Amino acid sequence: MEQTFDLVVIGTGSAGAATAQACREQNWEVAIIDSREYGGTCALRGCDPKKVLVGAAELVDHTERMVGKGLEDSVRINWPDLMAFKHTFTDYIPGAHEKKLKDAGIHTFHGHARFVSEDTIEVDGHRLTGRHIMIATGAKPAPLSVTGEQYLANSDDFLNLEQLPSPLVFVGGGYISFEFAHIAARAGAEVHILHKDEQPLKGFDPELVKELMQRSRDIGIHIHLNTSLQSIEQLEEGTESDSSPANAESRTADRANHQTRYLIQASQQDQEMRLECGLVVHGAGRMPNIMDIQLEQGKVEFSKKGVRVNDYMQSVSNPIVYAAGDCTDSPGLPLTPLASLESQVATHNLLNGNTRKPDYREMPSIAFTIPKLGAIGISEEEARKLGDHVTVNTFDTSTWYTYKRTNEPTAMAKIIIDTSTRKILGAHILSGEADEMLNYFAIAIRLNLTIDQMREVLYAYPTPASDLSYMLKI
Repeated sequence: MEQTFDLVVIGTGSAGAATAQACREQNWEVAIIDSREYGGTCALRGCDPKKVLVGAAELVDHTERMVGKGLEDSVRINWPDLMAFKHTFTDYIPGAHEKKLKDAGIHTFHGHARFVSEDTIEVDGHRLTGRHIMIATGAKPAPLSVTGEQYLANSDDFLNLEQLPSPLVFVGGGYISFEFAHIAARAGAEVHILHKDEQPLKGFDPELVKELMQRSRDIGIHIHLNTSLQSIEQLEEGTESDSSPANAESRTADRANHQTRYLIQASQQDQEMRLECGLVVHGAGRMPNIMDIQLEQGKVEFSKKGVRVNDYMQSVSNPIVYAAGDCTDSPGLPLTPLASLESQVATHNLLNGNTRKPDYREMPSIAFTIPKLGAIGISEEEARKLGDHVTVNTFDTSTWYTYKRTNEPTAMAKIIIDTSTRKILGAHILSGEADEMLNYFAIAIRLNLTIDQMREVLYAYPTPASDLSYMLKI
């Protein structure tokens, strides 16, 4: 069957669905496609369900810190109950999301989309020709090319575990591994992180990362630096894995019920390491999810970072194609707010011509570890290269009232200020309040506020925001 539309969108996450709905509101004929459940990574298998689990882990941590300081007993996580609670946030989304699109008059399709020409997409026997095409397919785990790679679980699997196995091994020292490690450790599991070099959590301040690693070790997380995964062997008999898509559901079920055991072999500075565990989770980076849609057929140029786009989120090689989010080779970080920003820009330019560009001035990034680790703006290393007019205010805030009152042992902040313009250039925060504190700095950077304007505000006291006046002195 062949159909023609004003816009064909590939992907139903935060970038794709928003563009589809906005264009439909302008009476465009719109089609949208997804190979998975409607709703995208963030809502179904990323940010939102993850933070439900983080919330429980934070309660455990907070309570343990206060035992002997007003509280008598600690609490523990009931993993099945927690996962059941998590499902209340995710299970209804695919149906509700698709219904919302259909009710708006958008044509919905399920299956793997692929280009067959510059303006035509094929999906499940349908050929959809678009006056415009929007690619918003997100990202997926990058291949690791190790023996036994088919036994790796991914973040989807972890977020759907019916029982929590132990020990757990996380491969890679990025934010996914550290966030899940903190959840699992506070749920009582033995946890290991394998990272291939000396510095995990790239993109965050190294000194704050060092403090977070120490806090992670204090709660029992084993962090193995300069360690490369060599192979994964399944130990149980009678459960030999089939890596084909048709058996994905059974593999996930095995992992969820931790019926199998695995032997990890790794190399740590030329020394062999062997670990037996109940689950091995891929946390070693993601790649644009574009390799199966035959971009070459659509004359859409791409790099290893994603679809190559110009400043208007338009393909550099096929002008009818736009792209947004994690699947693009753009300056934006692979974060949901940036996908939404790029989607808004692409939508505007689709409807009005290329007149808007993304503003990447502030890109707040948070690792939801415990405590949280946040970054926005330039790094301390970058600041040191700018000259004497840039200063870095560094604070150990663990003794400040905000954190001392809850007995939080690890809290730090670095605020980077241009003393000539009195503007904030960057902020790096490690604390239980890092996520909300970072938003104040995002506002300051976006609105070009000076430190004097920030300090003039009357903040409610005592609150974390009231600490800003002390952080912004020069």
